[in-house]
Amino acid sequence: MFWFLLITMVVVVAAVTLAVVGGGDGEVLPEVAPEQLVDPLPAARPVDRADVEALRLPVAVRGYRMADVDDVLVRLGAELAERDARIAELEDALAGASAGDGEDDRA
Repeated sequence: MFWFLLITMVVVVAAVTLAVVGGGDGEVLPEVAPEQLVDPLPAARPVDRADVEALRLPVAVRGYRMADVDDVLVRLGAELAERDARIAELEDALAGASAGDGEDDRA
């Protein structure tokens, strides 16, 4: 029984060593194409809440891919800035229209 366990242990150690070292000139594991984010945010229209809720970023070995997260955040930041500017523009136009209506009533 002792010899059987010893031989089994030698075979297992040899197999693990061969797997780790590679046992040949070729690569042990082929390079895998990295998962790239296909921009799930719509290009033809502004992003809405459903788009953000449906957004799923690909996971890398140590978490999310920073480049993909950065791209999404830049896109969302630009759209929010554009909306803020449009809201400010409309509020100014509304304030101007309200001020203009008040002046017409006095005359």
